[in-house]
Amino acid sequence: MSTDRFARLRDIHHRAHDLAPAIRAILDGAGVAPSALDGSEALARIPVFKKERMIDLQRERPPFGGFLAAEESDIERIFVSPGPINEPQIRGESDHFGFAGAFAAAGIGRGDRVLNTWSYHLVPAGLALDDGLRATGAAVIPSGTGNSEMQAKLVLDLDVTCICAATAFFVTLAETIEAMGRSLPEQWSVKSALLGGEFGDWMGKRKRLEARYGIRTFSVYATADFGIIGFESDGEEGYEIHQDRIVQICDPVSGAPLPPGEPGEIVVTTLNAGWPLIRFGTGDVAIARSLHADGTVARISMLQGRVGQAVKAREIFVYPRQLEDLAISVPGLARAQAVVARPGHREEITLNLVTAEGADVDAIRRLAADRFRELSRLKADHVEVLAAIPDDAPLVVDRKDVG
Repeated sequence: MSTDRFARLRDIHHRAHDLAPAIRAILDGAGVAPSALDGSEALARIPVFKKERMIDLQRERPPFGGFLAAEESDIERIFVSPGPINEPQIRGESDHFGFAGAFAAAGIGRGDRVLNTWSYHLVPAGLALDDGLRATGAAVIPSGTGNSEMQAKLVLDLDVTCICAATAFFVTLAETIEAMGRSLPEQWSVKSALLGGEFGDWMGKRKRLEARYGIRTFSVYATADFGIIGFESDGEEGYEIHQDRIVQICDPVSGAPLPPGEPGEIVVTTLNAGWPLIRFGTGDVAIARSLHADGTVARISMLQGRVGQAVKAREIFVYPRQLEDLAISVPGLARAQAVVARPGHREEITLNLVTAEGADVDAIRRLAADRFRELSRLKADHVEVLAAIPDDAPLVVDRKDVG
């Protein structure tokens, strides 16, 4: 599969080099000819392209910033995502956003009635899911956002079997139906839900929703720029990378690919011929769980956080998700925070902990230090127990330049 994907990538960029000035500038600037795109190492020679630069280029060269590798007449839709960023969908590109495979992997298909509560207005979310659902043979109810009372009634009246929604809106719908006097899960037909991902105890929250409402939940990793990047499969935690995306997990500073097990920025190259983004930095952080034979990523972990939230300590980045996982995995630990400082020539890490009432503080200190080392590969120099950490306080604090 990987060899075929790089053959496709070379074909796409031979054409893009001629039609898309921005792609030509990226490749020529890196000294990489389209014919040289034969694997992960060649791809890594191209600098990571930041989303902010796309915004600047589209302002300088509207409307698409020089990235369109198709004729204007080939454009079927134009989406406008926050930024703003204009994103063309090219006519004839089947399952442009890649959702069909994700829904099929979740068992959605002919006979399902799916309430799609994502926005159909300007941004691609609603139509992206709509295209994928219809490709599986499912019937779609394009409800869009808002009006929970009306949508709750639709769930019942139309015997909806699957709901696509942000987690909070799914809960609102379920609670609205219960407020109407219906007993769930006995009095609805919903069997599954595609829920928008969250940080924190995300998998735990899903399990609680599944138990309470008698459903199976699934999620995808998708962005407005690419559509699907990865989707859940085979019951494993994390995301299998879509066959039309080439993913590398990279050092947020150097852009160099990192080995499995090390958290880094998710960098994506697409195989969409008309809109061929290459080495596009998502700003999201994950860990590579497995690789293809060519060195690109086959599966990633759940998201760890955002690049800007990370703090480097002794050449290793510490991410907020690691502190969330720490608090979840240590019994009696209510909250955790890491503070990175440089009191002398060496960077030091202090773990600040808040424990539950009546908890064994000494045991928690030991367990938290051990678990933090497992999560981050860094040893905490100090472990402090505090009465409280403010709710709005960052989970990772950089104090290297203080004092």
